[in-house]
Amino acid sequence: MRQKQVLRVWMSVLSIASLLLTGCVKDLVKDDVKYPHTGAHCSGSEASDDSSIAVLPVPLVAFVVPHVNFHDIKADDYLKRCGDSTKLINRQVTVNRIGCIPAGLTRIITLGIWQWCPARVSWEADVKD
Repeated sequence: MRQKQVLRVWMSVLSIASLLLTGCVKDLVKDDVKYPHTGAHCSGSEASDDSSIAVLPVPLVAFVVPHVNFHDIKADDYLKRCGDSTKLINRQVTVNRIGCIPAGLTRIITLGIWQWCPARVSWEADVKD
C-alpha cells in the first residue's frame, strides 16, 4: 500500500514538471509548410534578457498586477541576420524560458516588483537563391 502512494506522488511530480517545462518554450515563428531546401541554411542562437517589471511597483501588490517586459523579443530582429525577409523559407524562431524558473527567486526577493529572466532565442531559416 505504501509503495502505491509513493508511486502516485512521483507520477504527480513528473506530470507537473513536464507541464511546466513544456510551457517554457514558445515558437514566435514557425512555417508549417516545408519547402524543398534550395539554397543556404542560416541558424543560430543567442542569450537574451526577458526580464519584466510590475505595472504597479508596490511590494506584495506587484504579485497580482500585470508585468511589462523590458525587452520585446521579436522574430524579425533575429531573422534579419539571415538576410532579406522575402528570400527566407522554412523559418523558425523559438524562445526558451526554462532559465526563468530558477531565476523566479528574484521576483520573491523583490516582493513581486521585478523578475529577471534569462531566455535563449534560437532561429533557423533557409535562404532562397
